[in-house]
Amino acid sequence: MEPMQRVAIIGCGGSGKTTVGRRLAAAIGTQITHLDAVFYDDAWTKVPAEKFAALQEELVAADTWVIDGNYASTLPIRLRRATT
Repeated sequence: MEPMQRVAIIGCGGSGKTTVGRRLAAAIGTQITHLDAVFYDDAWTKVPAEKFAALQEELVAADTWVIDGNYASTLPIRLRRATT
């Protein structure tokens, strides 16, 4: 069994993704990425779909990560590398 190194957390709003993600990231010794922070810029404007996908490709290339959020259109990017 592969150790928990790359975790994709998916769930409804208010389901506890952030809480679980923070705890897992601390346990693994990595950072958590909230996809809402990637999907929106500083002015809360959506980034273009291609850029959003490219940013996730960069994120999942790391050895360890915890990423929380839904965004079904880019879920395959995360699941392809997730160990959990």
